Amino acid sequence: MFSGAQISLYPMSDDFVDVILGALSALDPYRDQLRIETDDISTLLVGTPDVVLAAMRDLFVAAAKSGKHCVMHAMLSRGCPGEPDDPICHVPELTGPLAPIEERKAQALAAVSSIPLAGQPTAAQFSLYTLGIGQHMDEIYGCIDFIKSSGVFDRSKNFCTKLRGDAAPVFATVGEAFVRFGSPQGHVTIDLTVSANSPTTR
Repeated sequence: MFSGAQISLYPMSDDFVDVILGALSALDPYRDQLRIETDDISTLLVGTPDVVLAAMRDLFVAAAKSGKHCVMHAMLSRGCPGEPDDPICHVPELTGPLAPIEERKAQALAAVSSIPLAGQPTAAQFSLYTLGIGQHMDEIYGCIDFIKSSGVFDRSKNFCTKLRGDAAPVFATVGEAFVRFGSPQGHVTIDLTVSANSPTTR
């Protein structure tokens, strides 16, 4: 299994460099659990989905605490057949047969409800793609049912679902969608955009 994310952080501020550099220390607790590669467009985080999402969350929250309008865009992928297996990505949830969808929805809700709050109001939109399985719409509809009960569901939009709430359950909801829906060994991707401190909400 190979799992990770390409992420880009955009502080809407003249001092965007200081905001980004100031937020990078939030990745320090995760550096021994992730492979991190940065270029002029994005940063690759490779590791287990829980660690990848936690690192993304903490980086975003650290930047958003600046009070500046911050946006993060991320492309998440697991199980891509074009990527090599990497032991750093192995996690029990991504092994074994596909459990009944109601069981997975309950597990996802339990995981989100146990997350401590981060204290950062956040909005997000994301699209889930469960690739290479015949019943992919069953998985997507099951994921949408979970999201509607997650406590951070805002509304359905064309091509995506919008979330709103504290950053911790927002990122946890995306993480559960990423892990619980689609074949455990299958190729699943998410396109995610997260925003905080947007002037349009004032």
